[in-house]
Amino acid sequence: YLGEEEDGSVSKESQSRVLLAKLQQKVKQKQRQSLTEQRESAQNEQTEQQDDKNKEDADKNSSKDHQVRKKRKSKVGAVCDSDLDNSAAKKKRKKQLAQDVSSVSRSNETEDKRAKDLEESEKDSSKPKPEETSSPAGYTVLGGFDSKVLQKWLADSDVIHRDIKCKLTPISAASGVCAQLLKKLEDNGIHHFFPVQAEVIPAILEGAQHGLLVGGGGYRPRDICVSAPTGSGKTLSFVIPVVQALMQRVVCEVRALAVLPTKELAQQVYKVFASYAEGTPLKVLMLAGQKSFAAEQASLSEQRGSVRRSAADIIVATPGRLVDHINRNSGLCLKQLRFLIIDEADRMIDSMHQSWLSQVVTAVYGSGAETEATSLFRRTEVAFITAASLSPPQMPLQKLLFSATLTQNPEKLQQLGLHQPRLFSSVHSAAAGPTQKQDHFHFPEGLTEYYIPCQMSKKPLLILHFVLRMKLYPILCFTNSRETAHRLYLLVKLFGGVQAAEFSSRLSPWERKKTLKDFEQGKIQLLISTDAAARGIDVTGVKCVINYDAPQYVR
Repeated sequence: YLGEEEDGSVSKESQSRVLLAKLQQKVKQKQRQSLTEQRESAQNEQTEQQDDKNKEDADKNSSKDHQVRKKRKSKVGAVCDSDLDNSAAKKKRKKQLAQDVSSVSRSNETEDKRAKDLEESEKDSSKPKPEETSSPAGYTVLGGFDSKVLQKWLADSDVIHRDIKCKLTPISAASGVCAQLLKKLEDNGIHHFFPVQAEVIPAILEGAQHGLLVGGGGYRPRDICVSAPTGSGKTLSFVIPVVQALMQRVVCEVRALAVLPTKELAQQVYKVFASYAEGTPLKVLMLAGQKSFAAEQASLSEQRGSVRRSAADIIVATPGRLVDHINRNSGLCLKQLRFLIIDEADRMIDSMHQSWLSQVVTAVYGSGAETEATSLFRRTEVAFITAASLSPPQMPLQKLLFSATLTQNPEKLQQLGLHQPRLFSSVHSAAAGPTQKQDHFHFPEGLTEYYIPCQMSKKPLLILHFVLRMKLYPILCFTNSRETAHRLYLLVKLFGGVQAAEFSSRLSPWERKKTLKDFEQGKIQLLISTDAAARGIDVTGVKCVINYDAPQYVR
């Protein structure tokens, strides 16, 4: 390194030439040194050869005089030993000299290579770079972004308090909720919002405060993801803002679609929507296979003059039935859909029934037969937000995800096609250390857990002990298959003295509905269920939940 000149007149090209000349001089000096060393080593080898010949002649003369050698045996032996030592030392010197010569030749080769590399680098530096020539002066060349930034929203979540007893917010203090719904909440005995409701309700209403057709400033509102424990009030946190946002609608169209994994959950959410839509012009409909397909098809639309119009504003559905209605053209029109609610999102992602989500998105943005009146509200799926894609503004589709165990896996979340998502979580992922697992779950407040090691044959006896001796009923007992549930139900029934019932896909929808109702009323002490009731079923008064078999997944 030569250092920079003070006046800065010397260019990089001249500096590299000077440096190359210096390196070449060093190479020549080393070559001269190696030549002199080689000459010296050759002279040393000649002198050593002459010494060896003299020794051989002396040995021949000594062998002729055998008697003299006998007398001086000890003296000659000593002399021979010393000669051997001297010859070994000389051989070592020879080896060292040869190694030095080879190392010098190698260093000469490396210096030559360096000089060649410097020449090539000079040639390359003299050529203009494409980036430097293409970008004008004063402009920054963009690129090299870190891909991890894309999932930053998972770490920067809005933290929700898990304490649902102390961290309550009066309903009057919640911003944005209208007077009509506040009165409805009070009539239903709700005077305080849970932490998740106090955070999520204003966030959803914020995206709809400028009306249904456009978001704030003409932009599409952000999608909402909520991860909070069971029993924290997630259902009400999407029912209230959706009902309020749709209350001012003029034409009846399907503008909210809630998709749930099971019929029982769909029934539960339908009841909540229906109770808060009462007294408003909104109509709620359920498509979950509780009725025949023809009956559901007839309730979807109604004849108004010469035109068939939608008969529902809010639809609660299961994935399978929803796909049936989309594929069979039953009159379900989703072109005006504003809210897509995915409850129990983890289970919905794991089992994407018949790729229902892609079919819903296609039904929303698909181009069908349009009249001149409706062509104004035509929607196109925007890949990137640009000035052209935002004009004219179109009605946005906002996705609302809710789950007790929302996955943090970016691959799975990518399937949902979320738009600038905002995460509300009771577990702040940034606080979790790098040693923790990706999916880290929290249980509801006030839940105590016990683990009982036992033999397989003793399991039914333990269930009976909990009911008859410990009086823990009503008990909700989960098994890993409907065969296990049926076998346990038969065993308990044969034993007698326990009011038991099973709850699985063996029963018809009507029987399952009646069983749940009897369990809520206290007529059933032990309800033996499969995973059909494992997600989000709201049953009041349950004292004990038993995992008869270990669950397949942690969540």
